[in-house]
Parts: sequence; structure tokens; C-alpha cells
Amino acid sequence: MSSELIKLHRENAEIYHGEDLCRQKFHELLESFSLPRGVLPLDIIELGYNRSTGFIWLKQKNKKVHKFHLINRTAHYDTEVTAFIEKGRLRNVTGVKSKEFFTWFYLSIIYIKDPSSGKIEFAIASGLGSSFPISAFEIENDKDDGQKNGS
Repeated sequence: MSSELIKLHRENAEIYHGEDLCRQKFHELLESFSLPRGVLPLDIIELGYNRSTGFIWLKQKNKKVHKFHLINRTAHYDTEVTAFIEKGRLRNVTGVKSKEFFTWFYLSIIYIKDPSSGKIEFAIASGLGSSFPISAFEIENDKDDGQKNGS
């Protein structure tokens, strides 16, 4: 389904290619929407952003597993991850799943309700979710990005 969404939003989108440029542009985008740079630690080879709709897509060569060591959680990322980006929020997320109580769930929403709380929320489509410290999703510099791959 995400490939179909990408086709719908591709017209008038900014599209970037190459890991270094995509990482730089994605970090700039996350920062401009007040989201931590490490929230989606992907090896992006294509980044698309449609400013008029807020739709973003991230393509990688391979699926990725990443362990967030500070919160002891692992996430799986498909080769295509999509979302609508807004101030402090990624909604209608596709291609990201995490394990909770021995079951894998696809995430639907990632958001910071109250920036002063220092918490970021992750929820599935039903609304059930968990909150974690924002600091667990920050990266110190681009060299740290993706270096702690849990695979």
C-alpha cells in the first residue's frame, strides 16, 4: 500500500537520493517539525516530501532492525516507510513495527503531546501506546546514526 501512497503524493514533492543527502535532509525535516533526529534511524536511499500534503516517504535498500538501547526496545523497518508529518507528530505511519508483550504491532502515530514533558508517544491504530523519554531518540551527530543496529 505504501508504494501506492507514494505515487499519489509524488507530484510536486521534493525528492532526494543518496544516503548522505537523504540523512541530512531528513534530519533537517525532523528538526523543523520538532521531532528527534533518531526517531526513524533508517539507511535512506530515497526521501520524498510533499509540502502541500505533509506526506513523506523513506526508502531503504533492505529492511532494518534497530535496538534503542536506552529503552531496551527493538523496532523493525520495512524497505518503505511513509507518514504524514506535522509539528511534533508523524501520523498514518506505515512500515514500522515494534514488539510489546511478545506481539509485534505496526505503529501508526508517533507524537510529542507536551514538549515540556520530555516524552514521546508511540501508538498503534487502535490508540494503545507507550511513552518514552525523547532523549532515547536523539543522536549526538551523524556518525552515530544507524551505528547501533540490533541485527
